[in-house]
Amino acid sequence: MTVHFIGAGPGAPDLITVRGRDLIARCPVCLYAGSIAPPELLAYCPADARIVDTAPLTLDDIEAEFVAAHRAGHDVARLQSGDLSVYSALAEQLRRLDRLGIPYTLTPGVPAFAAAAAALLRELTVPEVAQSVVLTRVSGRASKMPDGETLAAFAATGATLAIHLGVQALGRIVAELKPICGSDCPVAVVAGASRPGEKVVQGTLGDIESRLAADPIERSALILVGHALAAHGFRESALYDPEYRRRFREGAASSRDG
Repeated sequence: MTVHFIGAGPGAPDLITVRGRDLIARCPVCLYAGSIAPPELLAYCPADARIVDTAPLTLDDIEAEFVAAHRAGHDVARLQSGDLSVYSALAEQLRRLDRLGIPYTLTPGVPAFAAAAAALLRELTVPEVAQSVVLTRVSGRASKMPDGETLAAFAATGATLAIHLGVQALGRIVAELKPICGSDCPVAVVAGASRPGEKVVQGTLGDIESRLAADPIERSALILVGHALAAHGFRESALYDPEYRRRFREGAASSRDG
């Protein structure tokens, strides 16, 4: 018996890996985060599968489902939104499974920041503008940020910031970033990326608050901040530069010459 943790993607039911889909189809038990995981994915479950919405459950309740499945010898598909590697409450579940001696696997999914970038039709890393992306959040009810992990510190690097679960703290985010990034720094607030009701509000640190007040987003959203979002006039990557010699291009030239 194995618990298969599966990144269910950002919302669109077809943004799941083939591996994840196939695991769902062969597991007699499916635990899914009903508040955010696409319900359409449950259509892949076997007809007689035990399907449990974990949204109203505690961690103890979820552990009890794992234990019951383990005793019955039933594999579990554990569906979680986005990708498992960030903000998934995965570590605490794995710790309990380790303690219980229950085996598990991890199948990655499309992360929210990637879906948001796709909604904007933008690359988050642009040559000589920004070559790093910082995935972060702000302190809230669930937990505070560790000392040293501040928006100001991250912004000082010039990296593109992907701020999760921060739309309710937009004023605080703007106040912290504006002195470092400048009022003209591009901002995009994306809610429901890849879902039918996807919503995008774009602006700058100077006007994003007024733009959002005129067109509110009150649910979970991702905030992207950085000059890469509106970069123009940047140098092209050397990857496709004819003067940039690399192994694969040299091989192709040799093949043609031969």
